[in-house]
Amino acid sequence: MTQKTEVWQRGPIPEIPPLLQPVAHALLQAREELNEYLNQFPDELLWVRPAGMASAGFHLQHLSGVLDRVFTYARAESLSDEQFRHLNAEGHDSTGKLSTLMLVERFNLQVNQALKQLTETAESTLTAYRGVGRAGLPSTVIGLLFHAAEHTMRHLGQLMVTVAVVRNNGV
Repeated sequence: MTQKTEVWQRGPIPEIPPLLQPVAHALLQAREELNEYLNQFPDELLWVRPAGMASAGFHLQHLSGVLDRVFTYARAESLSDEQFRHLNAEGHDSTGKLSTLMLVERFNLQVNQALKQLTETAESTLTAYRGVGRAGLPSTVIGLLFHAAEHTMRHLGQLMVTVAVVRNNGV
């Protein structure tokens, strides 16, 4: 990977409220690194599970899915049937047609949608209660948005290790 200034060091992202800049920076950093690291990653290695750990395909699906689900909760909405179908499909290619490029493009689209939502999020709503899941677990708008950012970065790190292992070891 090439060395360059990280997103957070480049200044504010236009139209993103100041308190949500760290969320936007993390999502944009993740997108840059994911696109660079997955460039020309072979489709035949997507579902390899080194040492029984999660596959690169799982991480790619999960990265997009979590952003979609958590940002849905931040809007005080319930998950749709389609979102539940995507959740249940994480970790495998039930269609036999998924490619690295398709999964990377899905993540890029999800980041774009998340950034749009950030531009529309009023800072005055950040401490508003948000129930998570069917159980309505307690959170707030900012809690959910922060979790989306940190969860994305955590899975990006796991994805990068998985990709390196399966690329270099042919596991």
